[in-house]
Amino acid sequence: MPINFKIIGLRIRELRLEKRMTQADLAEKIDMSVTYMSHIETAKRKASLESLLRISNALEITMDRLLNGNQTNDPAEYLMDLAVLLEDCTGQEKRMIYEIAFSAKKCLRANQWFQCV
Repeated sequence: MPINFKIIGLRIRELRLEKRMTQADLAEKIDMSVTYMSHIETAKRKASLESLLRISNALEITMDRLLNGNQTNDPAEYLMDLAVLLEDCTGQEKRMIYEIAFSAKKCLRANQWFQCV
């Protein structure tokens, strides 16, 4: 299975924005050009392992979190993302998110919409 650089790029962008960093901030922190950083986030360029390591260190995350969604048959796929999403939610908000996810899963399976991203 090939590496999905689109997922990686989207994750980098999401995590960068969570940290309130611009592409220029991140690019400077890892000693890369803003253009190259933009190309990584949009999957126009494939980031090297070294680049991904530098990015994960700059964003203060693990490589696992950065690469999440690329490994087949990973039982923990997206669990960390969901935990982060829910960590500041109230019980009622968690219940609503659960109900929405449950309904979305049911709809996806009923309509056989298995391909995402």
